[in-house]
Amino acid sequence: MRRAVAPLLAVTVAMVLADSAVVTLALPDILQNLDASVGQVAWVLIAYNLVLGVAAVPAAAAFARVQPRVFSAVGVAVFAGASAWCALADSIEVLIIARCVQAVGGALALIGCLEQLVEVRGERRGVATWVTAGVIGTAAGPVAGGLLTQAISWQAIFVVQVPFALLAVPAALSVASAPPQEADRHRPAVRANITLALMSAALTAALFLLVLLLVEGWGRSPATAAVTVSVVPIAALAAGPLVRLLRPPHDVVEVAVGCFLVAGGLAALAIPPSAHLAWTIAPQALVGLGLGLTVDRLTSQAMEMRLPRARHAGWTISARHVGVVVGLAILTPVFTADLQDAQEPAQEAITSLVLDAPLPPDDKIAVAQALGDALSDERGQVPDLHPAFASLDVDPRYRAATDQLERDLDSQLERAATWAFRDSFLIGAGIALLALLSSLRLRRRTS
Repeated sequence: MRRAVAPLLAVTVAMVLADSAVVTLALPDILQNLDASVGQVAWVLIAYNLVLGVAAVPAAAAFARVQPRVFSAVGVAVFAGASAWCALADSIEVLIIARCVQAVGGALALIGCLEQLVEVRGERRGVATWVTAGVIGTAAGPVAGGLLTQAISWQAIFVVQVPFALLAVPAALSVASAPPQEADRHRPAVRANITLALMSAALTAALFLLVLLLVEGWGRSPATAAVTVSVVPIAALAAGPLVRLLRPPHDVVEVAVGCFLVAGGLAALAIPPSAHLAWTIAPQALVGLGLGLTVDRLTSQAMEMRLPRARHAGWTISARHVGVVVGLAILTPVFTADLQDAQEPAQEAITSLVLDAPLPPDDKIAVAQALGDALSDERGQVPDLHPAFASLDVDPRYRAATDQLERDLDSQLERAATWAFRDSFLIGAGIALLALLSSLRLRRRTS
């Protein structure tokens, strides 16, 4: 059991931070299965990050008054119970409430696991394990969520967390340590935490918007989207060896380069030449490298040699998740409005394609009626026109022309969706550039 303690605690940290984005690819399924609106389903994501961001600092303050192993075990147990509750939720309101409870448990678990990992592995290795687990969890969340949603259901995202978290409860209880008595010696690392918050907002743009573009805009399955966005965590893992190879002269240079790469990747995602998945690979690689270069380094800068450790960990957790919420708050209304604005020109283009199609007038009328029904059921999303064509009863002589029309309309919708996401990606790139400026101020203060 002793050997399994650190891995189980690290997996718990990764799961808690993965949950900040794990439901992104499941949102369309949740929307449909729980009969929710687009605004309601967005709160499944927002509520978790908001509560985790708000609860982290008070949780860290309470940590000094409780036995660390009890504190950690309670946090992990609450997280496990709330995860099971999420899986059993039968309405969007219940799911949002369960996500709030899950976030409270997650805040306790993150603070407690940090101290337990330091107790097991020592100061430097324990903090490094905690930080690395968080980076991997953040990057891998959408991938895991998409694969589980496609293979089983959206509920599976939460079910799989339960056994791992339950195993972590006895692991946390097995690490005996006294409550920390460190005096409040250091101020919070304000600049590093602001830069971390800005980077979290920018990375939200990358992960959240990209999976929405792939699934909702380009009509790819959650599994396809999950495999596609796996480029981000792979590139993030490659950042460490790259840093050791290139040996940048200063940590701040590493952070500044990471911010610049994220900004470049988001700008490239804003202007893909087509909806082919290959056009997302290079931009994602830039974002992943930027993620690997910035988040763990900024977290380390915000916590390194600062006591009490739990208090400063609380500030970094709060900065990360408040940054995610701010990113969602800025970007969601932008791309929602842009999707609405894209509807009229898209409908005009669709009308033109139907009129120009080499079909008899009766078939054109049938196509127009089927497409009108599909567009009226879109509920603020990019419509799926395939069911409309599948229900058409056209003369077999015109089947090839009908199939070509369906492909042309899909291409038109993909272009409209790509255009609708452009401004949001560019805003994300702008936020990453703000993080770059903040990191340069950080160098001025530390030099």
